[in-house]
Amino acid sequence: MEPRDHTFKYVRADAQRNINALLQSAMTVFATSGVDAPVREIAEKAGVGVGTVYRHFPQRSGLIEAVFRQEIDACADAAGDLAAKYEPVEALERWMQCYLDFIATKRGLAAALHSNDPAYETLPVCFVKELSPALKTLLETATAVGEVRADIEPDELLWAVASLCTAVHNGDTVHAQHIVALLVDGLRYRASR
Repeated sequence: MEPRDHTFKYVRADAQRNINALLQSAMTVFATSGVDAPVREIAEKAGVGVGTVYRHFPQRSGLIEAVFRQEIDACADAAGDLAAKYEPVEALERWMQCYLDFIATKRGLAAALHSNDPAYETLPVCFVKELSPALKTLLETATAVGEVRADIEPDELLWAVASLCTAVHNGDTVHAQHIVALLVDGLRYRASR
């Protein structure tokens, strides 16, 4: 899966397999060890050499950015899938839970986003550009059928759920999931049924 904003170029099939394996491995390692995990750990999990990691991602920041962009794209794409399968409010709640899981398991993401490192300066823009429209569509659909109030902005909900993740420790999202469910129930208050 290539990030949406990535400039496409021809990549050999074996190189693409290595890239995919690296991204999957990095995603797993970052979730357990944080974004400062050793490159060797990522390479071993992907079944490639350290040189392969650096060939495709010369800077650690490039690998981190690629992983997060891929996951942002997947989270944004989930909105359409959920909207097709569930009633509007259930699709909205399921997407917000998906977003919660995405944010909660990204150890070190906040540090990267706020590090003032120019390598990460496009990530906050990517969040807004990809996730806000996905959430907006779900909100508009739920509002159109009178199930949630109309005065909610997608960015407000994105920040609210992200704020809940500050209390998540070791990936335990049970409490935060409960709060997101309460938040969605609160969106129904003053709905225009």
